[in-house]
Amino acid sequence: MRKPSALLLSLLGLLGVLGGLALPAAPAHAADNGSWSVYPVSSQSAARPYFTLWADPGQTIEDRVVVANKTARPLTLRMYAADAYNTVRDGGFAVRTLQERMRGVGAWARPAVSRITVPARGKATVPFTLKVPEGAEPGDHPGALVALDERVERGAGSLALGVRQAVAARVYLRVGGPAVPAIAVEDVRLSHRQPLVPGFGTAEATVSYTLRNTGNVTLDPKVELRARGLFGRTLLDRDLTRLPAELLPGQRVRLTEPWHGAPRLDWGDVTLTASAENTRESAGASFLALPWAAALVLLALLVAGAVPLVRARRARARRSAPEPPSPPPATTPSRPRSSPSARP
Repeated sequence: MRKPSALLLSLLGLLGVLGGLALPAAPAHAADNGSWSVYPVSSQSAARPYFTLWADPGQTIEDRVVVANKTARPLTLRMYAADAYNTVRDGGFAVRTLQERMRGVGAWARPAVSRITVPARGKATVPFTLKVPEGAEPGDHPGALVALDERVERGAGSLALGVRQAVAARVYLRVGGPAVPAIAVEDVRLSHRQPLVPGFGTAEATVSYTLRNTGNVTLDPKVELRARGLFGRTLLDRDLTRLPAELLPGQRVRLTEPWHGAPRLDWGDVTLTASAENTRESAGASFLALPWAAALVLLALLVAGAVPLVRARRARARRSAPEPPSPPPATTPSRPRSSPSARP
């Protein structure tokens, strides 16, 4: 019986293992997975941690990327350009796979070769051309140059997991034109978790919201969380830290923030204010904190007290209601008299 297998494209240069691009030691903060690294060709004055490019619509840029092999055997790698995006779960920087449709850097950049073989402990330099189309929208177009190992490494066990690894050097391209920073907070929600027995345990809450970049430049977002209770009392005042390091244009992420020690009995609202350079936006939601066990007991008492009142009211209404009038006696209809006959 053949073992089932799954194929995963793990873009380690931008997710998971690499996380950020700033790694200790030379070469210059290279994106690295332990077996090979990818980084821009350094200038005479300084090393570049990633590509930072500027171009106008219709302009062509030429540059070079270095792939360094850290293993004791030659590596054959597939080279391609890709668009970047934020992961919905945590806002991490990720890039499209080779099979996905490209709209920006992934469609405009072309490595000089599609495959390279890097000798053991050696390096290879790959030129690439980035041609910005005439109708390109102004603003930031993030992407990456990816070196993909197309071999599938199979794992052990009853489920053989196939993995292909890749490392990518980030490309931050800005197309000339108006820069419009804009941020939005959407779909704010608050969920409560009350202790089963009122007075025992701690009430918890979770604030969830969507952070969206509605402009055309990359943002470094900041978010403030404020909660107000009945009569305007301050319940929570916090600057959030679980945020993406960079929110790319057109991207949105769904984020959550725990609220330990949330109110057990209160009525108010939460407000989230997101800001970045030259942009600021707020959104909020109302909440009702209520111990449901105590609420059910109170409801039962209200119902038990209301039933006798309703019955007494109905009884009084029946006693005070006027009796209906008796119907008039039935009359016997009279027969019409015949007129006297005319005499001659």
